Amino acid sequence: WTYGPMFVRELQEHYEEPRPNFNTLSNQVHTLMEDGFLERKAFGSNYQYIPIVSRKAYSLDGFHGLVNEYFDSSYSSVVLGLVEEERLSVDDLKRIIDKIEKRK
Repeated sequence: WTYGPMFVRELQEHYEEPRPNFNTLSNQVHTLMEDGFLERKAFGSNYQYIPIVSRKAYSLDGFHGLVNEYFDSSYSSVVLGLVEEERLSVDDLKRIIDKIEKRK
């Protein structure tokens, strides 16, 4: 999203050393394309990959996957876990409750 459409080699150059292997990165990009997050445009035998969903949509998809995998699809378990780990304050929870109540 930051750099716009890119070839895998260009993407690889944005990583710090040690950079990921080209084939590994290419496989990850291809998976993102198959999952509907990217599309590709052919330039000879190379492909340029273009994001087709927003960063927010991609992040939310990852978050939903995390909740499903590690919290048995329970968003309240996520919140309770954050409270138990003292990562959410009372003020944070009040803002969450206010937001929920305003949706009604």
